[in-house]
Amino acid sequence: MNEMNEMKKILLIGTGGTIASDVTDSGLAPELTTEQLLSHIPGISDICGVDCLQLLNLDSTNMTPAHWLEIAACIREHYGCYDGFVITHGTDTMAYTAAALSYLIQGSPKPIVLTGAQRPIGFDSTDSKTNLADAFRCAAEDLPGVSIVFNSRVILGTRAKKTRSKSFQAFSSINHPELGVLRDGVLLRYIRQDCREAPVFYDRLDPRVALLKLVPGTGRDAADFLLERNDALIIESFGVGGLPEAGGFYDCVRRWMEAGRVVVLTTQVENEGSDLGVYHVGYRLKSDLGVLEAYDMTTEAVVAKLMWILGQTRRREEVERLFYTPVARDILWPGL
Repeated sequence: MNEMNEMKKILLIGTGGTIASDVTDSGLAPELTTEQLLSHIPGISDICGVDCLQLLNLDSTNMTPAHWLEIAACIREHYGCYDGFVITHGTDTMAYTAAALSYLIQGSPKPIVLTGAQRPIGFDSTDSKTNLADAFRCAAEDLPGVSIVFNSRVILGTRAKKTRSKSFQAFSSINHPELGVLRDGVLLRYIRQDCREAPVFYDRLDPRVALLKLVPGTGRDAADFLLERNDALIIESFGVGGLPEAGGFYDCVRRWMEAGRVVVLTTQVENEGSDLGVYHVGYRLKSDLGVLEAYDMTTEAVVAKLMWILGQTRRREEVERLFYTPVARDILWPGL
């Protein structure tokens, strides 16, 4: 393909991150525009046609649910004009953004690819150029839905987690196979996501979702504090899941659920998910109180899914139905 009109047309959306950072007196900060990023990979013009749009310029630590809505709205506005989308993003919260976009833009037949880097694109030793070029290659392929392309791996948006803070292999696919890999610039796709003829866009999130990670000896005070100020609480418990029997946790959860709050139990363990029915410390939470269980979902996906659900409804039965309804293969536990 040498003729531009035969090539796929891709929109590059910049949001900042390490990939677009430069050295300042107070450390790395996002400074480069999408046009400047693109100038580092001139060979991309042989792969696809690219237009640039600078939407945000953030360290991804500063990313918020309001920004997720901005990104989704930007894609919605330009969806009809492009064959695919590449979003450059900081690595620290990229998994949250990928999960959020999976709920805000459901069933997209066009690729929506997030990428970034562990080192800025201007450094001699950097993963930026490879990651960005690979993202464009994937955005020009038949790769429906939201994914992260990083270190030659393609990971489903609802299944990604940052598992290394410095290494180039920053992301892992949790409880789900990778969608594919890139070898010498060629996408070898293992799995094709399901999609619709046209995506369904959503424009509401409820950011009042909190997360509590248990440590041995945790009492109910922290849970009470968070549930008083939020509409939902995700509790990262130990092992397959449960709450300490001392300290009043059970009564805390019962009280706040009766007051209309949503409580979800998940696990701090990265792989293999929760199973509340195994031990006494978890069984009553589900059988008697109706606490929701995350099963094999990532914490990032649970956070984003609850924000999306509570942006649509507060009815308990509907919240439960939507939570256990798979979206972009986010929950695949047997029996659901």
